[in-house]
Parts: sequence; C-alpha cells; structure tokens
Amino acid sequence: MDYYQSPTHEQRFDLEIKNSQFITTIRRTRGRDEAKAFIEEMNLRYPDANHNCWAFVAGAPNNVHLWDQSDDGEPKGTAGKPMLNVLQHSNFGEITVVVTRYFGGIKLGAGGLVRAYSQAVVEALDQLVWEEIYPRQTVFIKIAYPIMGKVEYWLENSDIDVEDKQFGESIDITLAVIERTWAEQKQALIDLCQGNITIIESDTE
Repeated sequence: MDYYQSPTHEQRFDLEIKNSQFITTIRRTRGRDEAKAFIEEMNLRYPDANHNCWAFVAGAPNNVHLWDQSDDGEPKGTAGKPMLNVLQHSNFGEITVVVTRYFGGIKLGAGGLVRAYSQAVVEALDQLVWEEIYPRQTVFIKIAYPIMGKVEYWLENSDIDVEDKQFGESIDITLAVIERTWAEQKQALIDLCQGNITIIESDTE
C-alpha cells in the first residue's frame, strides 16, 4: 500500500462505559506543532473534564519521531499508550486523537481503562471519514525564464505542489511530488523543456 489514511476534517464520536462519558475528537495534524495546538484546543473546549488523554501520529505512520501520547492524569499506561497502540496498528497518519473523559462514579480499574480508551479510538477510526495521503518527495528544478510560462501551466495541471520559487539567473522551483507518479512526470517535464532543465531530487519526506 503506497498511501496512508488521514481525517478529512475534525470529527467527534461519543461512547458511554459504566456511566463514564468518553468523547473522542480526531483531527488531521501535520507535525508536532499542529498536534499540540489541537490538544490545547481540546483542553480549552473541555476544561471541566476529568481527563483529556491524547495520542498522535503527526506524520507518515512509520515516522516514529512524530509519535507521542499522554495519560493526562489517568494511571500510567492506561490511556495514552493504548490509544497510540491502536494508531500504530492502523494505516492512519497525520492524525491526533483526544479522548475526553467525564467520570461517571464507577471505577473501571487499570484493565478496564485500557479497554475503554482502546475501544474509544477503535470505534472512532471505524467511523472516521478519511482520505488517501500519498507520501511526497522534495524535488528542486532549475529552468530558464523563456520556458517559465509553459512549465507553470504544466505544474498547475498536475498533482505536484509548488512549495517555493526563487528568481535569479535561473528560476529555482521547489516541488513536492508524489513518489508513485514522479518517474513518469519527471520524463514529461524533461520532454516539455526539451532537456533544458536541471532536476535535483532529495530524500523522501
């Protein structure tokens, strides 16, 4: 599978377990800063909740540097870790999950909490509206001014994102290309420019 799944928009799912209310809110977040900002937003939205536990995979699913979690006052290892475990075994990326708990008066015990927080995330992911995200690679191209118009037109009609342009002796353009389609697009660009293009490829994001 050369894509991963990510939420299309912020979504909320409610679950009741032994009188405790579990509100699962999910949003697409790209990077730690977006993830942390969303978590803080949930803390402000539910300031009277007993706990706002969270977990995120804020990049591609295999980027362990963008994983994190918190129990937010629940017994250690009973909330954030099981939530993150569910995310790790899904094909979701660029995603943050916050499970807000309002205590209902019946203690669940450590095992019960693990099951409850896991269930809250599993059921939410099962109902989530998501889109396919294809891993992108950064590519730098250099072109001459006379062919700028036709290259820009070609890029506008492709699935390539233009991230930056620098104007000097040549036009230096930074692109974010989808790995699976880049080989064919690269050849099309070379043909379009009749070979008058410099292409520098970087590692995958």
